[in-house]
Amino acid sequence: MIKFYKTDENLRIVPADAFERRCWVEMVNPTDDEVDDICELSGIPEEMLKAALDEEESARVDTDEGATMYVVDSPMMVDTEEGDSYTTIPVAIIYNSKCIVTVSLNPNPVLANFSSNRSRISTLKPVGFILNFMLENVKRFSYSLKQIDKKSLRLQAELHKSMRNQELIELLGLQDSLVYFSTSLSANSSVYGRLSRMEPVQSNPDYQDLYDDVLIETRQAVEMCSIYRDILKTTMDAFSSVISNNVNNVVKRLTVITILVAIPTLIAGLLGMNVDLPFGMGVHGDGGAWEFWLILAISVVLTAVCSVLLVKMTDSVKIRTPKQVKKKRRRG
Repeated sequence: MIKFYKTDENLRIVPADAFERRCWVEMVNPTDDEVDDICELSGIPEEMLKAALDEEESARVDTDEGATMYVVDSPMMVDTEEGDSYTTIPVAIIYNSKCIVTVSLNPNPVLANFSSNRSRISTLKPVGFILNFMLENVKRFSYSLKQIDKKSLRLQAELHKSMRNQELIELLGLQDSLVYFSTSLSANSSVYGRLSRMEPVQSNPDYQDLYDDVLIETRQAVEMCSIYRDILKTTMDAFSSVISNNVNNVVKRLTVITILVAIPTLIAGLLGMNVDLPFGMGVHGDGGAWEFWLILAISVVLTAVCSVLLVKMTDSVKIRTPKQVKKKRRRG
């Protein structure tokens, strides 16, 4: 898909019917024919126009045949079977003396704001266009990080009620998203260094202010990403410990039940053989009904005694927190 925009006399971005000088060309997942057309109209090399169509393209700056290209990673929310998660996709901004061209695989919210005049930009000033995109793009990172934090808190609250696999899988997805964001923010920072050496940025105070804002927002986003990633990692480790503890408790209960069931089974097996019974009971069929009740009573008593002993043994083995250990030492 290709769209053309231009700056009118009121310095507003308006759609253009076709390619014209000093316009902005927005390309979203273009076909080979569309790439060839823009390559011919703008004079921008085909390799630059196709750079951002590779999902694994890294953030970088390139110059060729009078055209300069900035490739940066931009956040995007994706809907999966495990729930909403976040990833990053490359966006290329290419400019020369004829036009500005943006290329991406998916529609970009920042560029959508540009085309709807929600951000003050001009196609007549490529450097200002790039700086404004960088600033809005890093703000998009910060907004996405806040959404990740909100979703993480909601999933943690649900996990406190019931430990379900769905919430754990979604938390793992958020953890992956934070890794993508951290890597992308670091890669974008390397591009900003090249941007600061541009003559218009150094000579124009407005551009210098924009550049400083980009650096500040990026630093804040990196810190937020690092904090959220550490919190989420700690949370996942805690829930893993809880799950492991729950499994141990289930195994412990099953072991106790198995032992208690084995006691009457053992007694019934020993006394059920065709041999003389103890206490002068004789062989099977020779005694009265009281023998049955006696054996049953012995089984019940032994099972009860063993159950009490097992409960005391299992209760004595407890995992204490550091705070509980300190209290015990003070009492001692």
